[in-house]
Amino acid sequence: MGWWKHAGDELRFSPEKMAKVSLFETERMFCDVYGLEPGQSQKPHVHSDADKVYHVLEGEGLFQVGTESRVLGPGMVVHAPAGSEHGVSNCGKGRLALLVVMAPHPRFRKI
Repeated sequence: MGWWKHAGDELRFSPEKMAKVSLFETERMFCDVYGLEPGQSQKPHVHSDADKVYHVLEGEGLFQVGTESRVLGPGMVVHAPAGSEHGVSNCGKGRLALLVVMAPHPRFRKI
């Protein structure tokens, strides 16, 4: 079973749009790596009943959570609580790599 992975080995980038690669997925959560080229973004959106955490692995990103925005670099972490509008854009000159965890997993939420 794949209990251990190196996020950097799984990371991908695409010239067309932000790239997402799933590292782990259960009925309770998912963990992905996102790769954003300069100028790419994840448009602001809302998850009504799931929290999301972004951890910056490399690069600089402009993160929005609710009405607040902040530029974060390597080692920084941001929490987007359920119900809050959130998004990220690569505002740096290099690539932006993120480790992203969300729980509960929206695909398996109980209705």
